[in-house]
Amino acid sequence: MNDPLIGFIGVGNMGNPMAANLLKAGYRVSVFDREPHKAINLVSLGANLAENITQLGQQSQVVICSLPGPLQVKEVMFGSSGLINAMKPGSTIIDTSTSSVELAQELSSLLEQKNVSFLEAPVTNAVDFAALGKLSIFVAGKQSNFEQCKPIFEVLGEKIFYVGKPGNGATIKLLTNLLWFTHAAVIGEALMLGAKADIPLDIVAEAIQSSAGNSWVAQHDIPSIFAGHYDPSFSLALCCKDLDLVNQIAQSQGFTLTMGQFVQSLFEEAQKTYGASAAELHVVKLLEDRVGTYLRPHLQNSPT
Repeated sequence: MNDPLIGFIGVGNMGNPMAANLLKAGYRVSVFDREPHKAINLVSLGANLAENITQLGQQSQVVICSLPGPLQVKEVMFGSSGLINAMKPGSTIIDTSTSSVELAQELSSLLEQKNVSFLEAPVTNAVDFAALGKLSIFVAGKQSNFEQCKPIFEVLGEKIFYVGKPGNGATIKLLTNLLWFTHAAVIGEALMLGAKADIPLDIVAEAIQSSAGNSWVAQHDIPSIFAGHYDPSFSLALCCKDLDLVNQIAQSQGFTLTMGQFVQSLFEEAQKTYGASAAELHVVKLLEDRVGTYLRPHLQNSPT
């Protein structure tokens, strides 16, 4: 695959820095988003702005999708003007969206009939790592297709995992998000225990990050709680969508996620309280509002 023309659909929070890294690596990139203003910076980097999905699909050897979830993936893929009908035989679709097991399997089967390769490749590590080209990527599909597209993945990510058959990408991405959201909820409780004991919050945070309780979440999300912006790069709506999907996977496998169902209920309560577009860590604000204590080191022990 020498210098393929790459189409990129969905250049929002995650897709934009991913497309930018491909351009900076020297790839020819054509982009499409339903909100064209999101692509302005990419055009300035040399991207072509496609008029529609059909044009992008017909012109591209590889198309990468970065979309919010299964509903948006279906909207892009299906229909007379959908991506499936636009792709040429021998081309490849890479879906980096966090989607469902069933949809990944359906797309793989449909595209195989059209001699179009499909790789399910959800990504993790958030927007800041997307900008650095240090995503972790979970790729499922035919291994020969994975090997062919590996140079593209190596531009986008630092750790690339081949995880087998279609559907496995969604499974492993969603189980990592289960851990993320569970820890995001409980980390607020841990910080609150320290705050209510009048331990300086910066010391509480450092202690957590230097202990068996440390994690990527502790490193990445505690600063967002302390800043009071609750990480606007990821919405409660997306959290609830992913938690619903991971609970569905468990149900299809014949068991129930005890923690998964409880954490989903917490995030749904936060979404009901603050709105679907509110930032992910409003699940911690839910606790702050209930207790009446806000986890801000600069406010701790200040005169009231």
